[in-house]
Amino acid sequence: MKRLLWTVTAAVAVSVISVSCSRTVTRIDPGEQVDISGRWNNTDARLTAERMIDQILGDKWVSNYQQAHNGQKPVVIVGFVTNKSTEHIEAETFLKDVEQSFIRSGKVRLVQGGKKREELRAERADQQTNSTASSMKKFGLEQGADFILQGSINQIVDAHKKKKVSYFQVNLELTDMQSNEIVWIGDEKISKYIKN
Repeated sequence: MKRLLWTVTAAVAVSVISVSCSRTVTRIDPGEQVDISGRWNNTDARLTAERMIDQILGDKWVSNYQQAHNGQKPVVIVGFVTNKSTEHIEAETFLKDVEQSFIRSGKVRLVQGGKKREELRAERADQQTNSTASSMKKFGLEQGADFILQGSINQIVDAHKKKKVSYFQVNLELTDMQSNEIVWIGDEKISKYIKN
């Protein structure tokens, strides 16, 4: 009996080890569309960023600002994008693409916001006591933003038995910091049909 139990245990252990060792990983092009779970993924983030960038940089708010300010480029700060979906979505993945496109376009200037701005201010404060007078950076000389970009990620799920449609909508809006006027609103919709 002990011998049979030992044989069964060994067989199970070998099969578990062989199953766990059969996993393979293949590098793919980051631009390649791969949907495994039906959840928000890197393709959704990339497509959202590309389409939102086209919308925001192609709209008239940039030229309107430049006409009213002697050709100066507007200064933008990227604020919070709230995830109101049921999934864990890191909004920073597509917001960094948006920020990068702002800089590359040459149409707008970008200033740091949020936690990174606080880190810069803390470093500036540290320099006041730990840096030479000629190299320390002064307080009160930051570039103020003309506009703030904010938004939300929303999701609607419709499911029945083994079928599900997951609908995502990313809403972004650009607000004039001085007047509180919303100068641009854009959205991107992604819908996924999942069948088990």
